[in-house]
Parts: sequence; C-alpha cells; structure tokens
Amino acid sequence: MESARDELVKHGHEVKIPELALEVPQEFGGGKKVYFGQYIEQNGGIDAFPAEHKIWDMKEGAINDHYEKIDWCDGILVINHEKRGIDGYIGGNTLIEIGVAFYLKKKIYILNSVSSELSYKQEIMGMKPIMLNGNFSKI
Repeated sequence: MESARDELVKHGHEVKIPELALEVPQEFGGGKKVYFGQYIEQNGGIDAFPAEHKIWDMKEGAINDHYEKIDWCDGILVINHEKRGIDGYIGGNTLIEIGVAFYLKKKIYILNSVSSELSYKQEIMGMKPIMLNGNFSKI
C-alpha cells in the first residue's frame, strides 16, 4: 500500500492509506506494532478470542478508521495482489469497504483482475469498479 500511495502522489493525488499496523497494549506484548490477522493467526486463531476480547475493540477501531477514510475520499483503490495462493485476491474486510464506497457513491478502482475463485466476485463486479489492470495512470 505504501508503494501504491507513493505512485499516486507522483500522479498528483492526495492519498490516505489504512494504518498498516497498530501498536498493541501490554497484554498483547506491548510496545510493538502488529497486523491483526497475523497476530490472531499466531495466537490460536479467531476462535481463541471470544467476542468480548479487547482485540475486537481494536479491530472495530481499525474498521472505523477505514470508513472515515472512505467518507473523506473521492474514490478508493483496492490493491489486490496474490494472497493465499489466489491471484487478484480480495478479502472480507476489503469487500465490506468496497460496499461502503459503493453506497457512498465513491469511485472504486481495482488494481488487478478479480479472481474468479472468490465466491463474491459477482457482487464486486456489480458495484461497477474501474479495473486498472496494473496501470495507476488510469486513475
């Protein structure tokens, strides 16, 4: 995301990217930055954290931060590189962010082709994203 931000700034765009890692409280090891997904996977998986666990408060804050950025912007750029062995991967969090952008009538740009392995590709395509095919200058 940082290299995409730098590329867009070169093209004259004002860009905000999500906080890529957050400093965690002492109970999570403190004093270091972690990625939520990675932290959860390394500590027993999602089911190891009950609904009332503090990590979900942190996740809620991160989601709200993303929504505020969507509200602020003219459009969003989905960086959908290969992940988990799937080219053009778009995960659950990104899917809901695309939905919020669509609802708010923001432009939706997707960097690479969306994988047909994703069961929700039809929902993504129904929101009429602008497919960049790796070309930032189309924004």
